[in-house]
Amino acid sequence: MSTTNHTSVKGRPTYLLGTLFLYLIPFMLSGSTTLNLLDRIENQGFLPILSSNGPITYYEGPFGLTGFEYELAEAFADSIGVELVVNDEPNLGDMLRKIGTDQGQFAAYSLAITEERKKSINFSTPYMLVNQQVIYRRGTPKPKTIEDLIGKDIVVAAKSSHAETMLMLRESYPELRWREEKGVEQLDLLEMVHSGRAEITLVDSTAFTVNRSIYPRARLAFNLPSMDSIAWAFPKSGDDSLYRAANRFLAKFRDSGQLEDLQKKYFGMGHFDEGGALTLSKHIDRRLPKWEQLFRETANEFHLDWLLLAAISYQESHWNAKARSYTGVRGLMMLTRVTAKQLGIKDRTNPKQSVTGGAKYFTQIRNRLPERIKNPDRTWMALAAYNVGLGHLEDARILTQRQGGNPDVWDDVKKSLPLLSKKKYYKQTKHGYARGWEPVKYVENIRNFHNILVWHHESQQRRLALELQSELEPASYSPPSVNGSGLSQL
Repeated sequence: MSTTNHTSVKGRPTYLLGTLFLYLIPFMLSGSTTLNLLDRIENQGFLPILSSNGPITYYEGPFGLTGFEYELAEAFADSIGVELVVNDEPNLGDMLRKIGTDQGQFAAYSLAITEERKKSINFSTPYMLVNQQVIYRRGTPKPKTIEDLIGKDIVVAAKSSHAETMLMLRESYPELRWREEKGVEQLDLLEMVHSGRAEITLVDSTAFTVNRSIYPRARLAFNLPSMDSIAWAFPKSGDDSLYRAANRFLAKFRDSGQLEDLQKKYFGMGHFDEGGALTLSKHIDRRLPKWEQLFRETANEFHLDWLLLAAISYQESHWNAKARSYTGVRGLMMLTRVTAKQLGIKDRTNPKQSVTGGAKYFTQIRNRLPERIKNPDRTWMALAAYNVGLGHLEDARILTQRQGGNPDVWDDVKKSLPLLSKKKYYKQTKHGYARGWEPVKYVENIRNFHNILVWHHESQQRRLALELQSELEPASYSPPSVNGSGLSQL
């Protein structure tokens, strides 16, 4: 796949893989046969799709673009031998209107199949089932029924399946009122409840699962009874060769077990307890801004992702420059006295020296790993060695190979690391006993912290963009309560 290019869509920064060109004119096979859509895409070498930047769809990770929808769509593009091009469209209504144009042959946005959408959209084979969930704010009365939502400040995304749900609920509960926000992600809706800018929202269960640690004051009240099928959205009419290829791919991807693995990767991850999530949320607001520039500058110096460096520091010290453990490690990166001396760090409590030392030490470890170990495994193993030492990591890699695993794959090595605490195994190793479960938990924590920081940063950027857009647009009156069509309910 190509490297990431930076461009803009409607004035907003976004990320595209490759370059989005105008459609090529139809080729002729023998002077009388026109290529179908799938043939043209294979000939032009790229597949343009529509999506919107977010934690479930796609986002910029430490190794390039990632996300559940991104990985699924990329696997499809790979299956037909072309490059994936993601065109960001933050407005859901505009996204649905652009399906089948040169901006995107289909939309990959975790879209629910609804009766209203089926009138204008050809949905692929479903690849996921989700619940719609009612979310409220911690510290306020927990709604238990639809009746409890009457009189509440309810917010949903405009043109979403949740807006359609509110319309259906209003048929049985005519006093229900809600407002619809344009250009928002489900992450943004959770932030609005978390911060008190709304009392209630509706989101998919997948969105809540992924984001609940980011905005822990947004809590689950109850599930709505029906489940939604999630699918890609194709144009209703026209050449369906790409649509049929997508359905064949999804069936094969599901039957091979790869779809289940991808779902586990993004929706089966570990989460903090409520106290830990609330503490992290508080520190992101109060402590991180003080050190953000330092993390950015140091990460740039060592060619690291600054959010990953910040995640390591949070795991080490919770961004407390005066932190000290009972073992004597100190500072933002909790360096030992021996390590600091080796790195030329004179004052471990000096924030700049500590962060520089931590970044330098991590980079040295990563560079010492065999070149054949590629990212993301390379980064996860370097983090494990940062915690337990390179010698113990190498012992675990040797044990992994002896047991038939791949010593260059983190998911295999992390199974061997805890064995270093058992005499049966550590007596066979060069470096002996180690508390091998600790580096596994260490890496898991940092990966979770990093995901939360990435998604929090994405949410901030989107909120700032929306605020800027609202400032540039002419002021208009917005009634305090609206129905699904935007008409005030008086």
